[in-house]
Amino acid sequence: MSKKRRQYSSEFKAKVALAALKGDETTSALAARFEVHPSMVSQWKRELLDNAAGLFEGSSGKAAQKSQEEIDTLYREIGKLTVERDFLSRRLDR
Repeated sequence: MSKKRRQYSSEFKAKVALAALKGDETTSALAARFEVHPSMVSQWKRELLDNAAGLFEGSSGKAAQKSQEEIDTLYREIGKLTVERDFLSRRLDR
């Protein structure tokens, strides 16, 4: 009947991606050894390469991103409150 999709842990994905980065074995050989599809090996390797720089950003990169998200949220709230205030002040002037 229907097969359930396998969920792989991040540790397993990292292990496979690092093995692929070493280049000792082909993608097909790695896929056979870890029992995954070869395209998954390539995808995990690409993700590791794309996100490797983020590992060395430290907490300042994450803190800056969180801070910017907070600022954006507050500006949206300010805009909404300004529109409400203007609407209500026009209603009271009548």
